[in-house]
Amino acid sequence: MLDILERVDPHSDRIDLLIELVDCLRPRRHQRGHAHAAVRTLTQLLRGNPAQAWALRSYLVTLLEKRRHTSLYSDIGILSNDGFFTELKRRVAWRLLPPALDDLYLSDALDQVLFAEEDHQWIRSVPDADWLALFDVVAGAPPPVDAAPDRARLVTTMGMLDAIRTLSCRVCALGLEPRLVHSYSEIEDFDSPFLMQNIEVNHYLDEYGRFLEGSIARPDDPRHLLVMLDQCENVVAKIRRNSLSFGTSVALTYVLVAITQSIGRLRKLLFLVDSSEGAEEQPAALPAAPEDQTGRRVSDSRALATVPPHAGAPPAPSARRAAALELAQELIEAHNTKYQVRGLVRDTIQLLARNVTENASRTGEHYIAESRAQLRGMFKAAAGAGFIVGFMAMFKILLSYLRAAPLVEAFLFSMNYSLGFMLVHMLRWTIATKQPAMTAQRIAAGLHSPDGRSIDFDSMAALVNKVFRTQIVAVLGNVIVAFPTALVIAIAYQQLMGHHLVTPDKALHLLHDIDPIHSPALFYAAIAGVWLFVAGLISGYYDNKALYTRMGQRVRQLRWLGTLLGVARRDRLSRYVENNLGGLMGNFFFGILLGTTGTVGYLLGLPLDIRHVTFSTANFATALVALDYRMSWQMAANAAAGVALIGAVNLLVSFNLALWVALRARNIRFTRSVMLLRALGRRFLHAPLDFFIGPRDADAIDVPFSSRGNK
Repeated sequence: MLDILERVDPHSDRIDLLIELVDCLRPRRHQRGHAHAAVRTLTQLLRGNPAQAWALRSYLVTLLEKRRHTSLYSDIGILSNDGFFTELKRRVAWRLLPPALDDLYLSDALDQVLFAEEDHQWIRSVPDADWLALFDVVAGAPPPVDAAPDRARLVTTMGMLDAIRTLSCRVCALGLEPRLVHSYSEIEDFDSPFLMQNIEVNHYLDEYGRFLEGSIARPDDPRHLLVMLDQCENVVAKIRRNSLSFGTSVALTYVLVAITQSIGRLRKLLFLVDSSEGAEEQPAALPAAPEDQTGRRVSDSRALATVPPHAGAPPAPSARRAAALELAQELIEAHNTKYQVRGLVRDTIQLLARNVTENASRTGEHYIAESRAQLRGMFKAAAGAGFIVGFMAMFKILLSYLRAAPLVEAFLFSMNYSLGFMLVHMLRWTIATKQPAMTAQRIAAGLHSPDGRSIDFDSMAALVNKVFRTQIVAVLGNVIVAFPTALVIAIAYQQLMGHHLVTPDKALHLLHDIDPIHSPALFYAAIAGVWLFVAGLISGYYDNKALYTRMGQRVRQLRWLGTLLGVARRDRLSRYVENNLGGLMGNFFFGILLGTTGTVGYLLGLPLDIRHVTFSTANFATALVALDYRMSWQMAANAAAGVALIGAVNLLVSFNLALWVALRARNIRFTRSVMLLRALGRRFLHAPLDFFIGPRDADAIDVPFSSRGNK
């Protein structure tokens, strides 16, 4: 390190020595404390040799003067205007082959100095006080007698001012995007804050330029500009709230994230360049921790760097130094991760997932029975679905006799599943295993507090209890009706055709398929649980799409449909499509997933298949008839246990996956499950019967289940 300091040329703009110096600070593997010790050592060396400190300062100033700063402040860590998929494609390409570097730009110089993706980690691991001490030694180094005036602050300030102008133009352009105006049409009724903030920025920068020229003593504070930025953020917040009712899209979500990031960077730069009267004289009160673009609270240590002071409370010098250091660390981290695909997908999809799961949450309310009357309604709806599944199981067996080509057979199986599930949905009946993916979203919506401290565990336990008993009743409705339906179908087939629906060998194969011990039935049940979870997301996605694209209104605008069906029927169809598109598409794709899994496994030579509790029940009944009821009690018990375990795995896998995604979409980390279990235990001990069959109808809001809708 000392050798490098002795070789520093204060008038050179070559970056080689800076790369070597940073490499001395960079820790090697298994040397966690190396960076901390190295920074302190460098500080002591420079403090003991002021001439070397000045040479290093002059060298760094030369590097800054020879390079353009704007792109570093305006581009790094902020999404581009190209859209999600273009940015995704660019990051994938850059991940494989990074772009060429140009010594003309400071951002490219940063790429040469801090080239390792983990550099931001060790930089943040060094205490802020040590970094500030190092900067103070370099900045406070006494210059030689013949030294030229130092331009470091002016060069940095000019770069920030150019970045402020660039960011303001970007916010203005994004704020006038048609998709954003479409989602918040009220913005056309008054002057757009996105346009007005650009006017304020230009006025502020013009005045700041006169200040730098010496024409005025000080520029005005950016009070009006900050008000405009507040209004821009209010519009973004309103659009996000409206998206819960009117849907959203990847493109709109991308625009909202880009605007939020740009405004946040604008605030930080304005905070650092503010030279208004009192900006360096009055102490700043620590503002409340703000929210980032995903709704999370940032730590108090970052609040100064995130929220600039309002007029009347300008920043103290220490606050400005802390903000500058925080911005530098943020830029380094964003630079190190700028080629990562995971971060882009996470930040963009998180807001989209929140809206998709919110739609699923509202759907989940229809799958929760409040009283015994509603439980009876749920049982009837599940029984109707069990009746349909009995016929679907028969059709699948008959389709297998065609001995079609694998892909043709997969198509036939998929259509059998899809059309059957869609029929169940249109008859307002319910498949029990479809519920967890919806009810999990409803439970997640009930966890209001990110830290879990303000949750009403008694109310939460009541909701979980309702979900539990509703799910049990639904499964019983499916199974209790599917078994006799399949049994009657198998008997009727034998009477009409003169032979059984399946041969004894096929019957034994059906029983082996649901054997929980000697076959991978439970693993296949877990695969079906994953597809149930995916179907729930698909339902939420299309519910969101129906709202965002105004599907009902578009159907009502079809004149030929009005001529064909009549205006009244067309209007009813439009309302049905808008309210049920998610359910229909979720069931359709769920059927395709079930129908193709086995074929894909066969083609790839992988052990892939599905087991569904209701179909397993129907196959059990079909096998019982085919064996002429000659079945030992051990075989019957094994089959019954297999059906029960398959159902449990179906429900648990789909529920846990849906709950995990819903919690992640809401940034909830729920770690107090013991409190919830205790509350459930109290409810069970207080009223064991009500725990399983619900309260009496007089003790609950008696709304007939069918009147609530069953999406």
